[in-house]
Amino acid sequence: MRIAFGADDDNECVQAVLEHLRSVAEVAVQPASRWPEFARAVGEAVAGGDADFGVVMCWTGTGTTIAANKVVGVRAALAWEPWIAANARRWNDANVLGLSLKRLAPDVAVECVRAFLDVESYDADEAADIDLIRPL
Repeated sequence: MRIAFGADDDNECVQAVLEHLRSVAEVAVQPASRWPEFARAVGEAVAGGDADFGVVMCWTGTGTTIAANKVVGVRAALAWEPWIAANARRWNDANVLGLSLKRLAPDVAVECVRAFLDVESYDADEAADIDLIRPL
């Protein structure tokens, strides 16, 4: 598995997420830049097939999630708990996970990543709705 990753700050939460990601996947860390730039780079890596999934982190997680969603083919979801992360994959076929690096405890952020990546595929019952969002 290949994961594209970007964050606009470095702290214990970012390091915990990176450590976990590196234990389960090949990780391509986008160089530090302004958050819209690295979020776009993560999104482009996912949409272009260079990464299976992306993880973006900023202070709230919101800005990087919005920026990643501007890339055609990206379905980025902001999560603050594992249930949201897992079901963003399951019911929305999210391919980029946005996280707050300031408001999430490191263990919760890692659990969100784990829950997101543990979903093998989206729920077939949601396929018709997911197909409606793909061309947007």
